[in-house]
Amino acid sequence: MNEHQKKNLNRFEELAARARSSGIYTFSTFHSRETASLAYEVASEKEVMLWGGTDNCERVVARFGDPDEIGYSEDFPICILCVKPKQAKYADSLTHRDFLGAILNLGIERDMLGDILVHENSAYFFVIDKVSDVIRSDLDRVKHTAVSCSVVASVPEDCLPKLSEEHITVFSPRLDAILAKVYHLSREDAKTMFDDEKVTLNGRLCRNPETLLKENTTVSVRGYGKMEYHGEEYTTKKGKTGLTIWRYI
Repeated sequence: MNEHQKKNLNRFEELAARARSSGIYTFSTFHSRETASLAYEVASEKEVMLWGGTDNCERVVARFGDPDEIGYSEDFPICILCVKPKQAKYADSLTHRDFLGAILNLGIERDMLGDILVHENSAYFFVIDKVSDVIRSDLDRVKHTAVSCSVVASVPEDCLPKLSEEHITVFSPRLDAILAKVYHLSREDAKTMFDDEKVTLNGRLCRNPETLLKENTTVSVRGYGKMEYHGEEYTTKKGKTGLTIWRYI
């Protein structure tokens, strides 16, 4: 575990302890799913919930607190901002990097921002509530394009990732073999992903390349993408196992 991870682990420990002692929920800022999964190392399963603003977000906030002990639920302090050109006809072609850079240039820290979904030259940001007013009042330009910024209730369906069904065969249904096949890697390169702590299963960090997946498991690999594993289908005459996955595209 590196120093950055230790720092986050200590912070999560503080938040978990505060939730237990005060009887109220505590929340982290945004983290990658790999980092956020460290929350499970300092608190029980029912004391931790991860959420990024919509299903399958890559960046999430950790909420600490046992609902049975606290006695109520509480929404995450996340809102959605829509940033779009004021005059689409004269707008630059804007990318994820352009939108992110424009907000960071306002002095907003990266951990205040979750996923950024870009669609038709507009962007939808998941942000911590307390910085939304600053962004709305100060963000008026992305590159050379004048933009407007408003709070919205949800993200359009067209912005969300799509799933593509794929069928693969592997000699072993171990996770490293599946990742090697899906992402066209050698088994050694696939194993390195676990050493580098890039792999999560249902939001939990996975360090074991020999893991055998259960049906309906979501696998996320930092830098490569995300997929859902839907189980074994058949065995070939050569002893390979046929699997079904749904890959996010």
